[in-house]
Amino acid sequence: MSEKIEMKAPEPRMARISKTTKIVALCSLANFVNAADRVIMPIAVVPMTKQFNWDLQEQGWVLSAFAFGYISSQIIGGRTAQHFGGKITLGFAVAVWSLATFMTPFIAPYLGLVIMSRVLLGFAEGFCLPTIYHIFSHTITAEERSRSFGYLVAAGSVGQTIAAVICPRFPWPMMFYSFGIIGMAWIVIWVLMFKESTAEGDTEMLLLPKVDTRHSATWSAFIMHRALWAIYSAHFAMNWSNYIILSWLPTYLTQLGANKNDISFTAIPYIMNSLVGVAAGHYADSLISKRQWTLLSVRRLMSTIGLLGPAVFILLFGKMQSVLLALCFVSISLGLCACNSAGHMSNHADVAPNHAGITFAISNTLATIPGITCGPVTAAIVSYTGSWYPVFVIAASVNLAGALIYNSQSSASQVL
Repeated sequence: MSEKIEMKAPEPRMARISKTTKIVALCSLANFVNAADRVIMPIAVVPMTKQFNWDLQEQGWVLSAFAFGYISSQIIGGRTAQHFGGKITLGFAVAVWSLATFMTPFIAPYLGLVIMSRVLLGFAEGFCLPTIYHIFSHTITAEERSRSFGYLVAAGSVGQTIAAVICPRFPWPMMFYSFGIIGMAWIVIWVLMFKESTAEGDTEMLLLPKVDTRHSATWSAFIMHRALWAIYSAHFAMNWSNYIILSWLPTYLTQLGANKNDISFTAIPYIMNSLVGVAAGHYADSLISKRQWTLLSVRRLMSTIGLLGPAVFILLFGKMQSVLLALCFVSISLGLCACNSAGHMSNHADVAPNHAGITFAISNTLATIPGITCGPVTAAIVSYTGSWYPVFVIAASVNLAGALIYNSQSSASQVL
């Protein structure tokens, strides 16, 4: 009888940590590819513009086309993950966006096809994070959640970093070929290494908080709670400045006098984002587990740093006439922004553990609106005023508004 009891005993903690680490690593690697593929076009658009004679407005539409696809697939991605599981959904998404990336050089002479391929890329990438949120909400405990999201965001920053470093040294078609192949290689790793877990067949799942996947909620529930709107507002604000930096940083630095080699240093902001994201995640979890901070206090602290810090430094960034100083301030801005991963970005699984993929999908849909508008709007503002600084003032103001709304309306109690 005693032997049977031993055979049914739960797995040791090291085995549980090992499996959690594998899940976080695989999903983070997917986000690495996701983020890297977004950086390619803002770098490639400079030589492509010279080759294909695109004007500023055409560049703006090429850079913003991604967001049209991205905003349209968030909720679809969350629902698909619920119905078909994370493995199939994430694998399919990476396959589609990697193919769109790889094919870009073949269709580059045709502006309309380039814009359509960017829409397709955005549509497929829109499945990524809602699916990962769905996976994390079912496999990651609250005590490990901040650092798990920290690693997820950091991996995206590493992808942006590597792309920013190596892409300027490649002929522009090779930028798309190389990262398209990397995405296809990830699919093989994903299929071989990731397995969907169920509570009946996996003792690790029995150690996690129960998430009722059968519990349904009406669509109105996702827009009726102030705690959710606090997250949506903070996410929108964060993305407003992020999309401006992601899309226009190489172009802006070129106008400051940066040369081809200088553009490689646009990797520095992403390195800073990566390091701060991981550190902030570990620090936030330690505040909860060791210093007995409430979950809400930690989420608000990290979101405040992640929104107000960048607001200050993006204003300083816009005043710099030196490429070196501009890179310094934009690096600090993106670094502080990474604190959001332990703030409102982790808040979804706190307030809606049954529907974290859907709430993130809605949040990311709203937060993609800046991606659609920042390309043409930025181009219009710069063309009309002859200055970039109004663009940065607007971004800082939006961040301030997001911080105020989140701190006054957020919650860490389950609402769905």
